[in-house]
Amino acid sequence: MKTLLRVILALVVIGLIALVAFIYVPVQTTQPTTQLAADHKPAAGAGEYMMRASDCMACHTSEGGEPFAGGRAIESPMGTIWATNITPDKEDGIGNYTLDDFRAALYDGIRKDGAHLYPAMPYENYRKLNEEDVVALYDYFMNEVKPVSNKVEETKLSFPFNLRFGLRAWNWVALGDAGFKPVEGEDEQFNRGAYLVEGAAHCAACHSPRNLIMAQDGTDQTSEAFLSGGEIDGYTAPDLRGPRSAPQQWTVEQTAAYLATGRNAHSTATGEMMLVVRDSLQYLTDEDNMAIAAYVKKIGNGGQDQAAAEPAANQTAPAADQKAEVTETEKMLTDASPDMPLGPRLYLDNCGGCHFVNGKGAPEIFPELDNNSLVTASSSKGLLSVILHGAELPSTRNRPMKVRMQAYADRLNDEEVAALATFLRSAWHNNAPAVSAADVEAVRGNAH
Repeated sequence: MKTLLRVILALVVIGLIALVAFIYVPVQTTQPTTQLAADHKPAAGAGEYMMRASDCMACHTSEGGEPFAGGRAIESPMGTIWATNITPDKEDGIGNYTLDDFRAALYDGIRKDGAHLYPAMPYENYRKLNEEDVVALYDYFMNEVKPVSNKVEETKLSFPFNLRFGLRAWNWVALGDAGFKPVEGEDEQFNRGAYLVEGAAHCAACHSPRNLIMAQDGTDQTSEAFLSGGEIDGYTAPDLRGPRSAPQQWTVEQTAAYLATGRNAHSTATGEMMLVVRDSLQYLTDEDNMAIAAYVKKIGNGGQDQAAAEPAANQTAPAADQKAEVTETEKMLTDASPDMPLGPRLYLDNCGGCHFVNGKGAPEIFPELDNNSLVTASSSKGLLSVILHGAELPSTRNRPMKVRMQAYADRLNDEEVAALATFLRSAWHNNAPAVSAADVEAVRGNAH
């Protein structure tokens, strides 16, 4: 009863804050951060390139739907948000938007009708875009995208989150200054990477934790929490900065290869990151992917300088020290005794042929499972989803061959999947908590 009363009280307080915001807080509108000549015309292909860099396709295109016609469900802690139609259709899309209307949506999350967009639209990050790229994006969507008549389902969140005008106050508290400021003393590659990571690519939207008001906990490297790991729809978005994070253990070239192709010598992209590679990063120039990789590597919290530091909670040794070591897990799998527990037995039956007894897989085809951030994530949802529903590497320009991992939902029951996942999370150098059959059951029906 006390818990219910607290919830009701919290909702009332939030509702009152939203009402005060509606009455007293003005709508925030940001002017261009840079001035362009009156006759400025975007360079050929600039708008489409910036669309790819900003990953507009993945969110605003439903599976099997027309490009940018909206209708994709985006899960949030407040409920389901439906991605809007951003084709130049004048009835259902943004065909009536002026450049100022378009900029207001990118910078401040304001629709043409004055309503506030939910921050699932990453305007916290897009407000770093310079005016040249804003104009190029506007020109692309208005002149190169096909108009599509597609009325998207209206987002209907529960009270008080349905009171969009409450976002006025949120914007004033959550949003930093508009525009991108290059870091003094850093080279052109670093600042290009910073511009892409902090702005267009909006990496912090997934890879940074959220603060008490559900804003990104830092949108640039000055925050220690920036890119330190987050959660999206129950999936763990891994830490990119810690000394045990993948980009800090990989070379810059390996990280750039992962961005461009969804694979490298150690890992492959799954889930949301697979979509980012498929729809966005594979289309960037090699120089831009290298800039992103170099920026992330340089802002690492320790990086290579902490090779002797204590390992992360879910790992026990740096990857570099594991090359020549034969682990206890490898010995057990190689011996394959009749009384082997269920988890490792299932691994040999279903996984060992591709990922091998040492858990190292095959470079650029089958990922390493030893020290894999998906395997050892605080949430087991990503790992369970891959086991149950399979995964696929996208066809990219540099690596056109698709690679598909089969689904095991029909082959393994909940107890077996739990045993297999628990084994993976504790095998080799991994040290993550066990998985229960109830955890598996919760993921089985959600083919994400």
